[in-house]
Amino acid sequence: MSAIVNNPASSTRRGAASSSSTAGEVNWAELRKDFPILDQKIHGKPLIYFDNAATSQKPQAVLDALRHYYERDNANVHRGIHELSNRATAAYEAARARTAQFIHARSPEEIVFTRGTTEAINLVAHSWGMANLKSGDVILLTEMEHHSNLVPWQLIAQRTGARVVYVPLRSDENVLDLDRIDALLAGNVKFFSMVHISNSLGTVNPVADLCARARKRGIVTLVDGAQSAGHMPVDVQAIGCDFFAFSGHKICGPTGIGVLYGRQDLLDAMPPYQGGGEMILSVAYDHTEFKKAPHRFEAGTPDISGPVGLHAAMDYLDRIGRDRIWKHDQELAAYAQERLSALNGVRLFGPKTGRAGVVSFLLKDVHAHDVVMLADQAGIALRGGHHCTQPLMHKLGVESTARASFYFYNTREEVDRLVEVIREIQKFFAV
Repeated sequence: MSAIVNNPASSTRRGAASSSSTAGEVNWAELRKDFPILDQKIHGKPLIYFDNAATSQKPQAVLDALRHYYERDNANVHRGIHELSNRATAAYEAARARTAQFIHARSPEEIVFTRGTTEAINLVAHSWGMANLKSGDVILLTEMEHHSNLVPWQLIAQRTGARVVYVPLRSDENVLDLDRIDALLAGNVKFFSMVHISNSLGTVNPVADLCARARKRGIVTLVDGAQSAGHMPVDVQAIGCDFFAFSGHKICGPTGIGVLYGRQDLLDAMPPYQGGGEMILSVAYDHTEFKKAPHRFEAGTPDISGPVGLHAAMDYLDRIGRDRIWKHDQELAAYAQERLSALNGVRLFGPKTGRAGVVSFLLKDVHAHDVVMLADQAGIALRGGHHCTQPLMHKLGVESTARASFYFYNTREEVDRLVEVIREIQKFFAV
């Protein structure tokens, strides 16, 4: 049964997906049936999966696409002329075209497949950064960056002599201090890399405005879309960024596949990130000629099944409608924030309004890891730790938090169960 009702354009096959559809209503409870992993018990309790910021679960449509590829089409891409290779190549490049559509890139040639957001950012840092940054230049980041959008720039700064500078956080509201942006950009900034949605705070940054301010000064920009691409409509042309990165496994796709969008002129001017087969036009003993982007950045045998599964995931999400997913996630996070804030001894992190589907918290005198461990015994999957944002944690004066992160297959009833378990944990540590 389709989870989209009152929509004649939708396929009726369970888990099937068309390219886009925003009309009609969503039966969220029916959608859960598309995810086999959710139908199980953990420690004898029904699984409640609240670790979606780390990785999302996979619908049957994605599992079917991966199985079909390996059972029917498995072969290496681009290099063969036999039928299986032709099929694999067609599926691989169709996924590239679908990804361009998914984020509104100008063409498939602006899409580079990587292992994930981390490799995508490293590609830009090492290729564009090493070719364009020099001593005295400034790389501007924000204080809420994930390590994957912080450590690569520290490494490049060390090698080029550039400096890393940070847009400060307004700790009272857990948002960026936007009053400081223009003054910071007025420095010798050559590159501005920013997170779209904070994985620790749920803060949604105004990336289109930030990119516009940078563009006026000729500053190249990158947006880390790991937490946004699968949760909200994304249009890289409307955002106005030069680069955009996201991971397949956070948008219901497989692990090991990611996406780097780059403006065509920038990609064509960038040197290869890695060398090997597939990314070459010709090789001699004394020199090599490289393909144009995106292929010059995809050395060796790529992850072929990853783009196949990614394609299925993008179709699946757009059949639901990312605008509706975004509304659902925000409403669920607001409900969780309201319920948790009503408890004594709970400290919440993140903005009070407008947050994405992420709620981080601490219980008084209870370590975040203890909260996560005891919640697991109740069948609830949370995340505890610094969430790969150690500098941000230190800025907030904590070492770690417990984090509940939501997706469209989560429900208010699950949030209610979380609140019950939190009360039980508080009682346990009060003894």
